[in-house]
Amino acid sequence: MNAPDKAAEIKAAAAALIAFGTALFGWVGWMVVLWLIALLLDYLTGTFAALYNKSWSSAAARQGLWHKLGSIVGVLVAAMCDLVLRLVGDNFGFELPVLGRSCLITPVVTAWYFFTELGSIVENAAAMGAPVPGFLKKLIARGKKAIDDRAGNGDN
Repeated sequence: MNAPDKAAEIKAAAAALIAFGTALFGWVGWMVVLWLIALLLDYLTGTFAALYNKSWSSAAARQGLWHKLGSIVGVLVAAMCDLVLRLVGDNFGFELPVLGRSCLITPVVTAWYFFTELGSIVENAAAMGAPVPGFLKKLIARGKKAIDDRAGNGDN
């Protein structure tokens, strides 16, 4: 199999995975897809910033990957919480206060991680010498703070 065929297979598999996720989870699926793109972009821009500043190290790169894996686990835990809350509500015949929606915790946690990734991406861009508008940094910080405040977790 040649490289163009392999690339086409990878693209088709990625498209099928995205389509499956968004079909299964609707708008929350799209949030997860956007967050995963931001996660990848953060890792890439962090790598580029380290290369640009001649400070790249495999240990730091591995640490970054572990950090990304931890955030993926965080979103999976949020999704499991949503699923268990839905199952409890459906099978015990009562509605818990958070069950007015089929998915509540996952989008909040995903949005929090998304704003975290965006903040890191603009830091990486600045580390590569790009000017970053102050209002963009403030907007990202406000988005993350709004999630913290509304979710009752203003200490992060």
